[in-house]
Formats: sequence, structure tokens, C-alpha cells
Amino acid sequence: QVQLVESGGGLVQAGGSLRLSCAASGRTFSNYAMGWFRQAPGKERECVAAISWSAIGTYYTDFVKGRFTISRDNAKNTVYLQMNSLKPEDTGVYYCARARAAFTLPRTPYDYDYWGQGTQVTVSS
Repeated sequence: QVQLVESGGGLVQAGGSLRLSCAASGRTFSNYAMGWFRQAPGKERECVAAISWSAIGTYYTDFVKGRFTISRDNAKNTVYLQMNSLKPEDTGVYYCARARAAFTLPRTPYDYDYWGQGTQVTVSS
């Protein structure tokens, strides 16, 4: 079994930055793509960013392109989401998840099999 634990969320003013971390325990996740999802109040969970196992391939939703950066350190079993120039629209619970695949960048929650508990990100205006 794989356990994922997110950290780094909090309250920040618009224009600020946060760095989310997702630490994995148990089995390693280096052979799997990883994703960050956001669930805003009243909205469905959506994929914000994803990264392949090699950290070469990445995906970002249009809204966060140029502001967010996903990265991973397989040696530490950790995936990160650097969030800059935060906007109130970025508010939500952020989840990290492990994909069922290694070489694709799935964007739907159904393509992920392990999930963290989520960390709250609130951006005030």
C-alpha cells in the first residue's frame, strides 16, 4: 500500500506563493505518474498538474500555466507543487495522487489509485 500526505497549504494573499509537498510512504511511486488536483467549493475535482515518472513530461491546466510548477524527487518519494502569483480562484483543497500509469499524463480522477488527504489552500483578495 502507498500512503500520500500533503502539506504546505494555508492562507495567503493574492499574488503570494505556496509550495505544496506530497510525501509518499510504503511502496515507492517512482514508476508512476503523479498529479495534483484541486477541489474548489461547489466544484468538481479537477487536475491542476501532472508529471510523468521521469519528471520530463508535465501537464498543466490552462488556468495555472506560467504560475504553477510541478516537480518530483523520486529518491525522496516526494512530489511538489510550487504555486506563484496565486489568485483567489486558486482556492480549494489540493490533493496529490498516484496515477495508474507511468508514461501517460492522465487528467481524470478515475485514472489515479492512491490519494492524499488533501491540504487547504485559501487565497484572499
